[in-house]
Amino acid sequence: MLNKYARAFFTRVLTPFAAFLLRLGVSPDAVTLIGTAGSVAGALVFFPRGEFFWGTITITLFIFSDLVDGNMARQAGTSSRWGAFLDSTLDRVADSAIFAGLAMWYAGKGDNELLCAVAICCLASGQVVSYTKARAESLGLPCKVNGLVERAERLVVSLVAAGVSGLHTFGVPYVEWLLPVALWLVAVGSLITMMQRILTVRREALEAQDTEVTA
Repeated sequence: MLNKYARAFFTRVLTPFAAFLLRLGVSPDAVTLIGTAGSVAGALVFFPRGEFFWGTITITLFIFSDLVDGNMARQAGTSSRWGAFLDSTLDRVADSAIFAGLAMWYAGKGDNELLCAVAICCLASGQVVSYTKARAESLGLPCKVNGLVERAERLVVSLVAAGVSGLHTFGVPYVEWLLPVALWLVAVGSLITMMQRILTVRREALEAQDTEVTA
């Protein structure tokens, strides 16, 4: 849902910056790699220590590379299957690091095994949501459903909640509960989305099978 509107808005905003990087001789692949490295570092350095505010700020600064690299490739006329593959693959790496960092906090000083399990569920279900669409398309099935919680929703809900919860360390009261609630929402929403896609692909597969039989 957010992909449809937010991506178009930020693409327009970041187009001049993408053009500037191209003039400097920076390649889209380099932006993809740097963005992923920064997101992973922000998640795995700050989150396991409970520094959610600074971790969120760091991740947010680098995660916009996901919009910049594609914009650069289109402007330069160098869009390719390799670039799309690299971008999609490293997106999964960055997403995993975010929820792994949260799981590490709850497994350690956060001392909450249930929320650690919920964070791991967010990590795993998010990967499966992405895999279902990719696998369906590789089989020639379109998987024509967006679902309740896609990547944009998972990241926005989780990072906003983590960032606001991190204000607790600056003395802001009653905000630390936001992150646990967000993790539960993302976990449940991702599982629903996974089932939506599985059922959609099942229907598409049966329709394709019936078409082959009657052809």
